[in-house]
Amino acid sequence: MKYCAIASGSNGNCYYIAKDDSAILIDAGINSKHIHLRMYNLGIIPTQVKAIFITHEHSDHIRGLSVFAKKYNLPVYITKGSYDGSRLHLPSHLVHIIAPNEEVEIGGLKIYGIPKYHDAKEPCSFLVSDGIHNIGVLTDIGRPCENVQQVIQHSDILLLESNYDEDMLRTGRYSYFLKNRISSGWGHLSNRIAVELFNQYRTDRLKHLILTHLSGENNTVDLVHATFEPHCENIKLHVATRYQETELFDIAHIYSAEVVFS
Repeated sequence: MKYCAIASGSNGNCYYIAKDDSAILIDAGINSKHIHLRMYNLGIIPTQVKAIFITHEHSDHIRGLSVFAKKYNLPVYITKGSYDGSRLHLPSHLVHIIAPNEEVEIGGLKIYGIPKYHDAKEPCSFLVSDGIHNIGVLTDIGRPCENVQQVIQHSDILLLESNYDEDMLRTGRYSYFLKNRISSGWGHLSNRIAVELFNQYRTDRLKHLILTHLSGENNTVDLVHATFEPHCENIKLHVATRYQETELFDIAHIYSAEVVFS
């Protein structure tokens, strides 16, 4: 399996997971032009993408969806609530309505929907498996419910939200309403809660942690890295930035290489 964050942050999210010649995207939250540019940077061929899975209807997760899906005639897997809330008008043959906990098979991949708490109409995260290894993609998590805990326990590779620093949010320029929305249990995970969740539920099978969906206003890459690095002695650690794609990782290399922090 190969995987990467094409885009990650409150300005746009798009995650790529592939097995052999079949690949999926989870979210398409940057415009189609930039999805193509970042794929080109990584040597990814867009026609290898066989489907797009959408976590929820917020613009930073669907901004490039319509153009990209139509260009390649891709099926879009999305809950009814998310689709209704998105106000997208995709061709009907591309829209595949799923339950938040549905299982879908694309090529050699099984994609499991993970219901979660977030201030959207019917959101879900996803766990992707090739039958041997599991990749959990957990962003936009209001609070760590049992579903989220189980994904962490069963993940070999984990892309986990670490959205904001609590002090930066509290003292920052956001309105009271927005600060409350973010930290209410329906918004996002703080660095503190994310690292507590990670420490409590990770298992020995976890080999690679990528921190994702960082706020541009209330977090920094250095803060997130400093928060998690002391807890990742035997785990490869990366922090996805808002400004560029990560490298394209190969799970076979993760298992064969020494742990490297970057």
